[in-house]
Amino acid sequence: MAIRPAEPPADAATMDLLPRLVPLGANLWGASFTLMKLLPARHILATAVHTGELRPNTMIVESTSGTFGLALAVTAVHLRRRLTLVTDPAMDARLCRRVADLGATIEMCATPSALGEYQTVRLARLAQIRARHPDTFWPRQYDNPLNPASYAVLADHLVDRLGAVDALIGPVGSGGSMCGTATALRRHHSRLVAVAVDTPGSMLFGQRDRYRELRGLGNSVLPANLDHTAFDEVHWCPPGVAYHATRWLHRRHALFHGPTSGAAMAVARWWSVRNPHMLAVVLLPDLGDRYLDTVYDDGWLDAEPSRRVVPTEPSEVTRPTGTPDWTWIRWARRRLPEVLDADEPAGFPGS
Repeated sequence: MAIRPAEPPADAATMDLLPRLVPLGANLWGASFTLMKLLPARHILATAVHTGELRPNTMIVESTSGTFGLALAVTAVHLRRRLTLVTDPAMDARLCRRVADLGATIEMCATPSALGEYQTVRLARLAQIRARHPDTFWPRQYDNPLNPASYAVLADHLVDRLGAVDALIGPVGSGGSMCGTATALRRHHSRLVAVAVDTPGSMLFGQRDRYRELRGLGNSVLPANLDHTAFDEVHWCPPGVAYHATRWLHRRHALFHGPTSGAAMAVARWWSVRNPHMLAVVLLPDLGDRYLDTVYDDGWLDAEPSRRVVPTEPSEVTRPTGTPDWTWIRWARRRLPEVLDADEPAGFPGS
């Protein structure tokens, strides 16, 4: 469960990190972020300064292959703290150059584990760095409760601007944004429907871990911040569906986001049409700059037929299947073992 640390309430600087709210349909709003991970990065590091865990000479160290690393690098500049990021080839060259220019040290883990994943390799390297440098602070985005707690300010913002929100739809990686925002929104509206967007090959909601082309959501580990009981539905969105929705979002609404946002948008369009009397908000966490040579390049899309799929209706399943197609399940706020052992789907509030 998300908690609120003992620190001052959100100030003007925090409010500047909140998203634009953009109408995307008759009953659908998009929360369009420049960099959503700035909310937990700033919250975690500011709290660490306040408690004395992050002193002037303390080095910040974190394992990340995505935008949480960029958010830490930006925040470390403002705090005048050293930062070392342990990453893998999923952190593309443009992002690496940007965080390096912000002063971060990059520790690249180029070789995966015997199982073909990088998470355990990165964590082992991070442990080695911490052993060499005793004065370090590890934000621990996957299990630090301040990660989901940081999104309480987002929930308040949504309620202030939109009133009662009936459904929240968004991608899941560390579990922080969706679990934190849904928990806070349910203080205002207990029947809020939370829809998780995952991708095939992610073990977050019971599938077998395997290679995933779609990055920025899904995971090869189960983060402690992922509260399975927060979710009413789970969708496994394949890359092609996400790419199509990413380009649609840009061409139709001039919103320049990455495929993580595209995956969430594909699910949100389907869900909002299916539930026309419920007000839904979709989280759009990442910008599209890193994907100019891929998702926004027609030649790259045409090189692989699966990248040019035309989205159809997702198939409902009763268990995580591992199929590469777009599937969804009525999760019904159950724990993961309950879903894996269930023979029949349970009911849930909402659709």
